[in-house]
Amino acid sequence: MARISLDPPRTLFFRIVEWYSKRTYGKVLDPAKALAHHPRVLWGDLRFEQSVAKWDRLNPDLKALAEMATAASIGCSWCMDFGYWKEHGRGMTEQKLRDVPAWRDSDAYTPLERDVLAYAEAMTATPPTVDDDLAGRLRRRLGDAAFVELTAMVAVENLRSRMNSALGLTSQGFKDSCDLRDGPATRGAAASSGA
Repeated sequence: MARISLDPPRTLFFRIVEWYSKRTYGKVLDPAKALAHHPRVLWGDLRFEQSVAKWDRLNPDLKALAEMATAASIGCSWCMDFGYWKEHGRGMTEQKLRDVPAWRDSDAYTPLERDVLAYAEAMTATPPTVDDDLAGRLRRRLGDAAFVELTAMVAVENLRSRMNSALGLTSQGFKDSCDLRDGPATRGAAASSGA
C-alpha cells in the first residue's frame, strides 16, 4: 500500500505528465503520481531521467541487468515489474529477466554478466562491499567510460528503488501484460519460478 496518495493535485504540469505517461507506457506511472505532490521534485526527476537516458557507453543488456539486480537487492517490486516490462519489450530474453533475483543459480548469464550482477549487488549493500578484483575485471572488460556508466547506473537505480520502496509503491502489473502476450505456457513457467 502506497504511503502517499496516488491522487496528486491536478495541476497543468501533472496533466501534461499524465498525458505523456499514458501515451508512452499505457498508464500513469505511480512514481510520477507520488512525486507530483512536490512539482519541483517531479520536474527535477524528469530532467535527470532524460539525461540518464542519453548515456550510451554501456551495453544496454548489461545496463538492464545492473538495474534489475539493484532493484532485486533492495526489494523494489515496482522497479522489478517495470524493468521486466521495459526490457522484455526491448527484446531481452525472458530467462535472463526472470532469473535476476537468483542469478547465482542460473546458467543464463555470461561471465561478464555475472560480474555486472555481482557488482550491482555489492554496490547496493550497506555499506558497499565492492572489491578490487571485481572492479578490476569490469574495468578491463568494459573500459573506463562504460565502467563509470555502470557505477552511475547502479547508483541511479538505488535512488529509484529506495525512493519507490520507501513510498510504498508496488507493482503496477506491467510484467503481467508481457505474460499475456507470451501465452499460457510461458505464464505457467513464470508463475512456477516465482517471477
